[in-house]
Amino acid sequence: MKLAINGGQKGFPENVKLYDWPIVTEEDIAAFHRVIDSRDFWGKDNPEVMALEKEYAEYTGMKHCLAVNSGTAAMHVCVAGIGCGPGDEVLVPSLTFLASATAVLHHNAIPVFVDIDPQTFNIDPSKIEEKITDRTKAIMAVDYHGLPADYDDIRAIAKKHGLIVIEDGAQAGGATYKGNKVGTLGDVCGASIMPLKPFPSGGEGGLFTTNNEGYRDLADMVRMFGEIVTKGKEREYNAYSMGWNYRISPFSAAMARSQLKRLDDYLKTRREKAAYISKGLSELGGLIPPHIPQDRTHSYYIYYFKVDPEAAGLDISPGRFRQALQDILRAEGVPVKISQRTPIPGQTLFRVKKGYGKGCPWTCRYSHDVSYNIEDYPATLDVLDRSLALDVRFINPLTSKDVQDKLLDAFRKVFDNLDEVAAYAKKLEYVPLWESFSDLPPKERIVEFVADNLDRRFQK
Repeated sequence: MKLAINGGQKGFPENVKLYDWPIVTEEDIAAFHRVIDSRDFWGKDNPEVMALEKEYAEYTGMKHCLAVNSGTAAMHVCVAGIGCGPGDEVLVPSLTFLASATAVLHHNAIPVFVDIDPQTFNIDPSKIEEKITDRTKAIMAVDYHGLPADYDDIRAIAKKHGLIVIEDGAQAGGATYKGNKVGTLGDVCGASIMPLKPFPSGGEGGLFTTNNEGYRDLADMVRMFGEIVTKGKEREYNAYSMGWNYRISPFSAAMARSQLKRLDDYLKTRREKAAYISKGLSELGGLIPPHIPQDRTHSYYIYYFKVDPEAAGLDISPGRFRQALQDILRAEGVPVKISQRTPIPGQTLFRVKKGYGKGCPWTCRYSHDVSYNIEDYPATLDVLDRSLALDVRFINPLTSKDVQDKLLDAFRKVFDNLDEVAAYAKKLEYVPLWESFSDLPPKERIVEFVADNLDRRFQK
């Protein structure tokens, strides 16, 4: 059959039912009504918020949990809670979502990036020690896409150098490492419960966990304007430290409590459906499904697979093959995408280093300048060149095996026509993702405008 991009019929039918995430049940709806009926709509001591903190702490096995209003806020209170400040450095993987790094900047510390393991897409323990200096305060391990990092190796390095381990579990709620839940794998952990995450709520939300009471108390002050606010005691309205308003909505907390009861069952089904797709893709020479080490489980916030043109018998660069497959699969009706275009240190924020203005925090008297060159992260560049993300509706617990078979048939159609794929790929006007991302003139004009106005604002 001719490929759809060349005028053939689509390989994946348009009328197939795909189910959105999260799955909303009557119990979830009742949770919202419970908040409405209570007429209690805010506060860190709201009953729904406190119940969520207790239940998530019990679920993970951690002593302390704080609910906040986003995963980004959860990561910021992690950084603040361990005492990071000006001049401190935190090691962060070069492939992650931006908030992992900006959480460090939020407290005037400096992110220093470490390349990744090309199989797991997580921070490569073998490359950590070369980045440690006398300024290093912590290692942030990100459970990217939903797969926990290599915590035994990371914790051993941290212990050797007297460092703190921050777990960014934002994408991996419910996943496990050697039987231990995400949320327990670092000295502190930040999680996201926004609606698209494996553990979803009814809006934005985040969870901070730790066994350290001191970290918990400082994080709690950051959550609440820098104040010490204790249930049952009159509020002082006195800030003891810098603080923000990171309170979570009771509506988000209530739905998260409802979803938490079903989380492990949902994840079990997601993993089974992901394994079925992975088996089908692995049978096509040229596709590499997600790598899952035997000592951990995946929550599949994103289902990423890699391409290998050499295994497909094609003399094409990986990036060109990936771009061709992306265009061709979309034409066939298969929703695939890319979610990252550059290593985080390649984003404009780190290229320009204007920060808050006048180059802060890099130019802070307690800090020093750090070089960010994307060429220093070859594994990340290779992974970006080779990776595509499949729409996770195909691993939704409600998705049928028949729908998954139709998906795999569309992939097989494409790989039965590799000559057409090769011809299309060779005609592409291809540039690496990170080059197309960073060199668009309109974006550079915006960057210059923002940078100039930041400087003017701080000069007044």
